[in-house]
Amino acid sequence: MENLEEVWDALLSRQSDLIRQAFDTLDQASQKVVISHLHRMVSEPDWHPEQQISAKIALDTIETGNSVELH
Repeated sequence: MENLEEVWDALLSRQSDLIRQAFDTLDQASQKVVISHLHRMVSEPDWHPEQQISAKIALDTIETGNSVELH
């Protein structure tokens, strides 16, 4: 992943392989920031429902290793 936009596109792609690949390219500090931001996306009402679904799938993939994909 070359830039921030590509990383977030992959993280919110709903594709477990892309999510894991993008997350694994990040250093530990960046991984913590990403997880925190995804938690906010899932829990805060200001996010679009589709963004919340994408964030939830990313969290499930990152935190539990689930292979959840919606297209």
